[in-house]
Amino acid sequence: MFVVWSVCVSLVLILWGTSEKVQGKASKLWLQPLNETFLQTGELPSGFLWGVGSAAFPTEGSWDADGKGESVWDRFTRHTDPSSNSYIQWEEDLESVRYLGVNFYAFSLSWTRIFPDGNAKAHPNPAGVQHYRRLIGKLKELQVEPVVTLFHWDLPQVLQERFGGWLNRSTADVFADYAAFCFRTFGAEVRYWITMHNPFLLAVQGYGTGAHAPGETGDPADPFIAAHNLLRAHAKAWHLYDKHFRRHQHGNVSITLGSHWVEPLHGQATPTNLELCQKAMEAVIGWFAEPIYGSGDYPESLKASHRGVIPEFSAQERLWIKGTADFFSLAFGPEMLRVGQGLARFGQTVKLDLRSVLVWVQQTYSDPQLLLAESSWFSDASVGVQDTKAIYLMKRFIMQVMQAVSVDGVRVFGYTAWTLLDGFEWNHGYSIRRGLFYIDFSEPERRRLPKTSAHFYRRLVRDNGFPAENTPHIEGRFPCDFQFGVSESVLQVHLRPFSPQFTDPQLYRWNLSGDGTLSPVMGILLHTRPVQCTDFLFIQRHLFLLGVTGSAHYRFALDWTQLSPGGDPEKVRFYRCVLMELQRRGIRPVVTLYHPSYRSPSLGLPEALHADGGWRNASAVEAFVSYAAFCFHKFGEFVSTWITVNEPNRLTEAYTEDRKTVVRNLLLAHAKAWRIYDERFRQKQGGAVSLAIHADWVEPANPFLESHKSAQQQFLAFEVGRFLDPLIGNEGRGNGFSKAERAELKGALDFIALNHFTTRLVAPWENVKPQKPEHGCALMTDITWPASHLRQALVPWGLRKMLGWVRDRYGDRLPIIVMATGVDDQAVHDDQLRQSYIRSYLQEALKARELDGVNLRGFYIWKLQDHHDLQFGLFSSAAHHSQPKASISLYRDIISHRGFPSAADLRPLTCRDADNGTSCELCTRIAENKPLLFFSVCVSISASMLCVLVIISVVRKRRRKRRRTPINVGPQRLRVQQRFPMMKVAQGSCAIKP
Repeated sequence: MFVVWSVCVSLVLILWGTSEKVQGKASKLWLQPLNETFLQTGELPSGFLWGVGSAAFPTEGSWDADGKGESVWDRFTRHTDPSSNSYIQWEEDLESVRYLGVNFYAFSLSWTRIFPDGNAKAHPNPAGVQHYRRLIGKLKELQVEPVVTLFHWDLPQVLQERFGGWLNRSTADVFADYAAFCFRTFGAEVRYWITMHNPFLLAVQGYGTGAHAPGETGDPADPFIAAHNLLRAHAKAWHLYDKHFRRHQHGNVSITLGSHWVEPLHGQATPTNLELCQKAMEAVIGWFAEPIYGSGDYPESLKASHRGVIPEFSAQERLWIKGTADFFSLAFGPEMLRVGQGLARFGQTVKLDLRSVLVWVQQTYSDPQLLLAESSWFSDASVGVQDTKAIYLMKRFIMQVMQAVSVDGVRVFGYTAWTLLDGFEWNHGYSIRRGLFYIDFSEPERRRLPKTSAHFYRRLVRDNGFPAENTPHIEGRFPCDFQFGVSESVLQVHLRPFSPQFTDPQLYRWNLSGDGTLSPVMGILLHTRPVQCTDFLFIQRHLFLLGVTGSAHYRFALDWTQLSPGGDPEKVRFYRCVLMELQRRGIRPVVTLYHPSYRSPSLGLPEALHADGGWRNASAVEAFVSYAAFCFHKFGEFVSTWITVNEPNRLTEAYTEDRKTVVRNLLLAHAKAWRIYDERFRQKQGGAVSLAIHADWVEPANPFLESHKSAQQQFLAFEVGRFLDPLIGNEGRGNGFSKAERAELKGALDFIALNHFTTRLVAPWENVKPQKPEHGCALMTDITWPASHLRQALVPWGLRKMLGWVRDRYGDRLPIIVMATGVDDQAVHDDQLRQSYIRSYLQEALKARELDGVNLRGFYIWKLQDHHDLQFGLFSSAAHHSQPKASISLYRDIISHRGFPSAADLRPLTCRDADNGTSCELCTRIAENKPLLFFSVCVSISASMLCVLVIISVVRKRRRKRRRTPINVGPQRLRVQQRFPMMKVAQGSCAIKP
């Protein structure tokens, strides 16, 4: 035990090393994170190779059949059986391969099945050779390319006992002989060879910790010696193929290297953390990749830390080993992350980020062509064919490959799903499963049953990626009566700040004493005027922000706790002022009567109601109806759209008891309020009343299981149907309504209001603990969906599906309005996540209208302003100076164009007047030709002024001329008199001599 512990400590010290500067070429990856991408659909390049893989020891079984020799793993596991029995049932394996439709099948040869004692100069075992000939030949018949690994850890036991295994240089020579035999025997039909699989794990686990065969736990230098000889063995095999076989067989040879990924601890990219991240990569994948793809030698950080321990390559060996791979072969699986987490994370954070590993390899080793030779995760042994989580982990890895190819330009040419069958998972035995096909090891038949992950991978191979299921971007405009708006929660009463201008009778002098203060002038009082709405400074500032968005509709909630019959009239006047100011600005309000506040202990109810049990008590219904009638009376002249209760389906979750009673009372409260409006206010005010349902879409977590599809419908009926069904006319018996109450509920809705934010996955509830939720379903998220800081997934097509579901269930009679939708974004200004959200979700709303025929009438962004931290607001909080975010410009632009017009018609759209229904042709012309109109007005004014100046000048000249002309008595006489003075002047002028 002490020996094992000392070796583990030594390995940590080996991997940790010293603190010299980072030398890696790709360290900038941690300083400049990869481009954020919302890429969720797309195909891999044409010719991309899809494959599936397996290894000999975990699947073949028959450890001593037909002359096979003993391997170190046979000895290490004491000849463990049962197995997948692939040596016998290999044709069934190939049927499984054929079912998947892959391009290649990667498998390893059992060294001891071909040469029982490992000696390739002796006679081979005919049964073993024949087995692999049949396997390769059948694959070629199926047009499936064999990718053959020579050595996947199952070293002949004889070589371990005779030489000490990979601690002896001679083992590399024996391996070269074995490789040459395989090239010569099978090479005519093999295009891709892998010399060995993940030597890092063999060196560290087999000759360091002892977790793998042969289980050595000796000298701390042993892992480095084993790795050195493994590299030499690989290089010998590559040179053999290159010299003797390549010209005729035209194949490619590589070595599969494993890697993990680390990021700076707590996201802090300090110089120290960056150095440690780079060293962590160099200590794992760089240990073997740098000699082959880089300098020909070990990484400098590794050599500097372990001089005298790590073997050295001579100058000739460095030249000889460098470049001994025709492509880069990468393994990224759970075992690498386990080892990385335990030994090689250097105090940093290990992450499941395949994309970053691919980019690191690209940037560090001159952009090689790359085959992903192992990629998967694992399931618990108890999981059968319904391996839902495995689907999403596979999807995550393949999505990261697609992003690396499409966004980062990494030259990945193939992907290997690991593994084909459940088998003996090395040191984990049968405690975990990694196969696409399930095997019940208690059955002697060992039937290969496809898991749902196999169905998923088959579809993915067929589609060459993730083709878009939905219609691509469409062009079009929303109609003029479509409501573009902004939603807010409770608009708190702000009686301060209050402008004293014209209401304070006192006269003041400023800076009388030099301190910049106002001093009242005693004895003088001024005339004042009554208090006006403009005195509420908050209203002006708040609605100014709203005006910047370009929205013509604004939804906000009243504060029930501040309003009641006989309450403070100033608070009533505050809300009336808000509504009047909105009307003055041409913005239509949508007012919510009750918006539950989950930060408030009373949930936004008046304290007395909450103390009396809240919505569990029928008294809340009557109180709400009285409050609603009061609001209709006081504010109804300014309000055309009312929401009675916001998200009653979320409100019920705040009650731990009597939830059915809460649902019943909320529905009755809404229906009674609707009836009051319909009977007493609708004719005069002409408004519409609804309640807003939280309506996120759910997808079956496992689309290949009927039980998950049933769970989807079950959840939607519970989440949405239990509130809308009784109101739109479906059954309302589920909550104990009487016949009279059902009649009162039926039809108490003028439109369908939905709050939609995201999409989740749903599955049947299978856990014993914790307690089963009311809807009987388990909710989860797709880890490949882009998500916000608060883990809200961005799934635009979910909105379209939700709208379609509501239309299909309730028909087209009632219009639908999306009353709130949005996403949190941590950006101070350039909120790209929110911009993507607004653009993509509005696109899906347009598709729902134009392509699906959904009667969608409005779309409201949540929300106007952050309250504290940077979250959902289009503006930052007042504490952050109410700064506008970039998404405002995007939303305003979409509103001005009323959607997504074609490039040939980008003019803003001026709509018809909403009051009289007539089109304003002049208004349209003005809007279309504003610059020309402005220029024309300027020219007209200039020309008019010029004409006026000319006229004034002419008139003045005539007046001066008239003033110089004498009064005439008679025409003839005047002309004579007029000539004499002029003649005298002329004569006088002529008489003067100089």
